[in-house]
Amino acid sequence: MNEHSEEGADAGERHGPQVTRRALIGGVVGAGLLSIGSSLMEPAMADEPVAFRADAPNVYTRAQWNARSPKRPARIIGRPPDRIVIHHTASANAKDRSLDHAFALSRKIQMWHMDGNGWNDSGQQLTISRGGIVMEGRNRSLRAIRAKNLAVGAHALNHNNHTIGIENEGNYAKAKVPARLWDSLVEVCVWLCRAYDLRPSEAIIGHRDLNSTTCPGDALYARLPELRRAVAARLAGSGGGEGATGASITSILPSFDGFG
Repeated sequence: MNEHSEEGADAGERHGPQVTRRALIGGVVGAGLLSIGSSLMEPAMADEPVAFRADAPNVYTRAQWNARSPKRPARIIGRPPDRIVIHHTASANAKDRSLDHAFALSRKIQMWHMDGNGWNDSGQQLTISRGGIVMEGRNRSLRAIRAKNLAVGAHALNHNNHTIGIENEGNYAKAKVPARLWDSLVEVCVWLCRAYDLRPSEAIIGHRDLNSTTCPGDALYARLPELRRAVAARLAGSGGGEGATGASITSILPSFDGFG
């Protein structure tokens, strides 16, 4: 079963052909970045760690990774999500940490979601490469986050109207999560918890908590308690407490076994 079907979407997105994540992505890699709420920044060097600024992570926009136009604009719900769903792409654990690789990953995910699944666009709202590069996925996602709204995705069957999804490049059934990816995942979750006033202990979940899937892999899923604690500590350290808004944070695909 395709756990990424999108309830409330058009018929093409609901009933498109079912494809597994491994069959779709294979060994692709890639990503990019832009500072949310600010103008375009200088691109990061391919081999440098991704830098995050005061209130938001640097997220490469769809224009930067050369996304195709969606078949239809994403539906916007005028309220925040209540869950942050962690996925893995279940693709090869590539060694390439470059920007080109990251951008290629986003384009590959979009191609298979649109052409393979018949969806309107990429299913997930955000993507993180193994090099820690963060990218916008579904169209209108960054604008919606800024406005504390939700651009409805197609990443968790029957739960897309209240969740936001983060795709993490790689297969974490057994493999360790790269440090750069982990650091970016923590920062992105801090940002989302602040933007949406969410408590990480409740909000951050794995795809398998919602659907019948192995996503996000046993190794990454086992680290979700650590992720919740790390995000909560960052929020508390900002002076806002867990899930509080207005605090200043300093710092910085789908289970193709069923679309993780």
